[in-house]
Amino acid sequence: MTRFPSAIVLRNANVLDESGGFSGPFDVYVVDGGIAAVGPNVSAGDAVSLDASDLWLLPGIFDCHDHISMSTLSIAESLATPLSRWALETAQNARLTLEAGVTFVRDMAGADAGMRDSIARGYVTGPTMQVSTVLISQTGGHGDGFLAGPGFELSPAYLMPNYPGKPRFVVDGVEELRKAVREVIRSGADWIKLATTGGLVSDHDNPLVADFTLEEVQTAVAEATRKGKPVASHAYGGPGLDNAVAAGVRSIEHGGFLTEEQAQRMAKAGCWLVPTLSAMRDTLRWAQQGVLTPVQCRKILDFGLELGGAVRVAKEYGVPLAIGTDYITREQHGSNLEELALMQEAGLSVEEVLLAATKGGAELCGVADRYGRIAPGYVFDAVLLAGEPGKLRRLLEPGAVAAVFKAGQPAVLDPRLEDAL
Repeated sequence: MTRFPSAIVLRNANVLDESGGFSGPFDVYVVDGGIAAVGPNVSAGDAVSLDASDLWLLPGIFDCHDHISMSTLSIAESLATPLSRWALETAQNARLTLEAGVTFVRDMAGADAGMRDSIARGYVTGPTMQVSTVLISQTGGHGDGFLAGPGFELSPAYLMPNYPGKPRFVVDGVEELRKAVREVIRSGADWIKLATTGGLVSDHDNPLVADFTLEEVQTAVAEATRKGKPVASHAYGGPGLDNAVAAGVRSIEHGGFLTEEQAQRMAKAGCWLVPTLSAMRDTLRWAQQGVLTPVQCRKILDFGLELGGAVRVAKEYGVPLAIGTDYITREQHGSNLEELALMQEAGLSVEEVLLAATKGGAELCGVADRYGRIAPGYVFDAVLLAGEPGKLRRLLEPGAVAAVFKAGQPAVLDPRLEDAL
């Protein structure tokens, strides 16, 4: 492709507005990666004009719960994978994620500051990232993948390999937790992530039983807040979710068994829910297919998880929502926009989904002053769709995404637009 110009104007695009609908057709003038003007018949000087007639423009999608460094559930494969190959496949996962239309990722364990910064410096192609580096867990909690035979401390299924400088993540008690938070912040993390309940894809913990005491969670939140870092909590339900909300975490991840009373408290506290419906759907399928361990399969199927139930409860009580996929295998990366379809199928309107995936994600990540809108002064992270997104499952069809821009530069560009250069 010809070197992409630093000044372009997209002519006659249908543009996502503040209501989640589309206005226009409007011209969008982009200079040096930022939006200079939006409106009809914009004067754009010598900028290259691209005909966006019959295309639908929205801000880049936020995936607020992804694991771009994770590629397999096989502990045997993970243990046999050299660290260099793991890092290079992470780069491939990042590229696939960006090309899908996700321009901003909040990576909730696995990717570290080096991966984030390598993308920012242009060493590899991928979304803008925020990272938590590790999932902090109690001994025997959801993030503890202890390998009993040789007695090795591991993350579950060795999804997050060990490397020099990796912060410790299995801790107990107030003082150990305080130090772990400090070590994660020292590693360059943007977020602290705690496992305050057990999970589904694990053998020894329960998603409705609390991991960490209220005092421990409060300590972690206080320490993170003192250093200006928000806290996200892996929590499916029960007392562990209650502890997380009471302690002041910024977001609940998953929340699969969220109750009406918990939703009311979350809404009052301004605590976000990132439902990760893709992961829950895949987890249920893996259990039905017997892909996971027998203990995991029985646990998942016996709980009777209702896909989308938490979304409906959260919507009813006004809990702020963002989208997240929780992808952990190489087959998943690059199909991130399916999460939008699952959110719609769970009961949100198209408008509600598009705002959760753009403006909502930007607000959760604390970057809503620069990302999440098509408006002057904002970074031109954007997705052009080939058709009106009424049924969001159509976003997965070949050719549905006509272009993906990150800071004004195309990661995907339809030949119709490329030919105009």
